[in-house]
Amino acid sequence: MTPSSDVAGIDAKNLTAWMLDRVPDLVEPIRFEPIAGGLSNLTYTVTDSAGRRWVLRRPPLGHVLATAHDMSREFRIISALSSTNVPVAPVVGFCDDETVNGAPFYVMEFVDGIIARDATSGADLDVDARTHAGHSLIDVLLKIHAVDVDAIGLGDLGRKESYVERQLSRWQRQWEATKDDAIEEMTELHLRLSNSIPPQGPATIVHGDYRLDNCIVDEGGSVIAVLDWELCTLGDPLADLGFMFVYWAEATDKFVVIEGAATALEGFPTRSELLAIYQQDSDRDVSQIGYYVALGYWKLACILQGVLVRYRSGAMGDQTTDADSGTSPVQRLAVAGLAALSGQIGGSDV
Repeated sequence: MTPSSDVAGIDAKNLTAWMLDRVPDLVEPIRFEPIAGGLSNLTYTVTDSAGRRWVLRRPPLGHVLATAHDMSREFRIISALSSTNVPVAPVVGFCDDETVNGAPFYVMEFVDGIIARDATSGADLDVDARTHAGHSLIDVLLKIHAVDVDAIGLGDLGRKESYVERQLSRWQRQWEATKDDAIEEMTELHLRLSNSIPPQGPATIVHGDYRLDNCIVDEGGSVIAVLDWELCTLGDPLADLGFMFVYWAEATDKFVVIEGAATALEGFPTRSELLAIYQQDSDRDVSQIGYYVALGYWKLACILQGVLVRYRSGAMGDQTTDADSGTSPVQRLAVAGLAALSGQIGGSDV
């Protein structure tokens, strides 16, 4: 394990004192280790000498947009959802005193389970558990979209109307601020998305980055915690479903966002099966799901461009990424988005 004093983004002495004030019976020394896999905020495991574990989240080390990586907002969302039937990790505390660790951060309990980031971790689930994981993912998404935001104090989390318009505006600003080359497909996709926005129904919580590997499941495949709420707001729930399908690879797909995706393994439901469950249980019109998938590809491309800029600048500490190699990954995502507008996801029908 990396010595705590050498971990980028961590002031071990100050954080130990902060933890001692909030966690009963903490056993020193405590150690910090980066969790690989995230492309935005930095995440670490915190382990005391008795083997108890927590998770700490903080912003990247620099070169971020002023409105991004709001730790207090993410902490507020998770805290509010803890009173609902949406599974989230219990929170320990939030700190906005930058003298403690150089930036705001929060700590939550460690939830022990499986994060199916790829085929290797997905293989920890048997075939029946994989099927259940897909169904549980939809069930939890429906729970998120059924939350009474006013009742839990999140009614002012964001504007409820014009979600897609706001997303197109927000991420276009990020794209313009971080792009280092013109990509024709990104321009075309943004134009086509802007010219064909579906009418929005009643607003709900929108997670903003909902997918299997942003959830922890147990051995049976049940989702026991939803992670990474930094992009959460209020708006069109179908955007969550579309973004989930961006990452939900099938074995026959010609294009996948991540090679070796867990969802291509035997047992995981197809996108069509998951779509049918969501439609039946939500009674929402999902006939334009291809639009929301295309929006998801475009949004991911904008996010990825910003992430690549941060990695190149060293803002992600010692972490590296292999996304910044070969043919432009941003361009590939834009091409996939254009295909999704025509009803093709991953080279297959929706």
